[in-house]
Amino acid sequence: MHSVTRSHRISAIDTLRGLVMALMLVDHVREFFFLHRQVADPMLVGETSPELFFTRLTSHFCAPVFVFLTGLGAWFHGSREGTTWQGTAAYLAKRGMLMLALEVSLINFAWTFSLPPTVIYLQVIWAIGLSMLALAALLWLPVWGKVALGLLIIGGHNLLDSVHFAVGNAAHVPWAILHDRSMIVLGEGLRVRTSYPVLPWIGVILLGHAAGSLYRAEIPPGQRQRNLCLIGAAALAGFLLLRFLNVYGDHAWVVGGTGLETVMSFLNVTKYPPSLLFLLLTLGVGMLALGLLERCRAWAVLACFGRVPLFFYVLHLYGLHLLYLACVAVVGPTQGDRYGFAEVGQIWLLAGVALVVLYLPCRWFAGVKQRSGAGWASYF
Repeated sequence: MHSVTRSHRISAIDTLRGLVMALMLVDHVREFFFLHRQVADPMLVGETSPELFFTRLTSHFCAPVFVFLTGLGAWFHGSREGTTWQGTAAYLAKRGMLMLALEVSLINFAWTFSLPPTVIYLQVIWAIGLSMLALAALLWLPVWGKVALGLLIIGGHNLLDSVHFAVGNAAHVPWAILHDRSMIVLGEGLRVRTSYPVLPWIGVILLGHAAGSLYRAEIPPGQRQRNLCLIGAAALAGFLLLRFLNVYGDHAWVVGGTGLETVMSFLNVTKYPPSLLFLLLTLGVGMLALGLLERCRAWAVLACFGRVPLFFYVLHLYGLHLLYLACVAVVGPTQGDRYGFAEVGQIWLLAGVALVVLYLPCRWFAGVKQRSGAGWASYF
């Protein structure tokens, strides 16, 4: 009975990871095929159509849920019989370093197809890698310590929004990596864009690891599911309260010319770096989904993608970029100097087709990963 329960709860985690990866795929289709109508962060409500606004909004759930589940996955790794926290720290450190190396090489090239690169984009894989290194250094903290530090970082980092350091200041580079999205000049012809400032993500991964205590064998599944849903509901209640008060946690929302514009302004939260309200909204929904997916198997097909996240990530980026170049070669530019879709619905259509195409290679690699038992396979 214990193994069945464990299988079900792991499947729910893989399913949620697969779900947010599918939403990530939608957003990356937008990046390749709808860049002629790029969106700002936070989005400009008056200049962004509702269908594009809500398409972009769905992608907001990807990084927070994925980083949270990375912390939760580290807890499962450490809960294996005979595993010490030092062993888990070493695992996280090696995996984190691999993520950093992949971001500046294989993944950056997938976005740019530029050799040598002129700009290196430090994006979500970079943030996950640094968060893993931070978690490796903080594993010794008790559960309450991880919760307290995670909440302090998530709840307090917006107090630092006004802190900036000029180029040339010794603090400019570390602060750009930690909290202030910026461009770092490494030399003539090479710049680094800190797209994902990492400080808030460290708070998220700490909470994810602390949430592992909800998955202890002695906790009944029903109790865990209720606790996850209660945590999610509390986060969403906190989001609603703080957003209505309009005093802290993000830029202020405004009443728009229509009810829909008001709703869009209310939901228009900041991702870079993720604000307190951004994380309350996205992690709140994520916790509700994690609790409910243990009971609902309808989305289980997405677990295939969730079992091979890094393989999926690399494969879909190269596939989308090559497809974009093929469209340019065959059809030519359709939106200025770019090939692009005319309607937002085409983004969702291509993403759906891409998921179908990616399913078989991901299922194949998941089988390889499960059968091999090799240490390298766990990194993908």
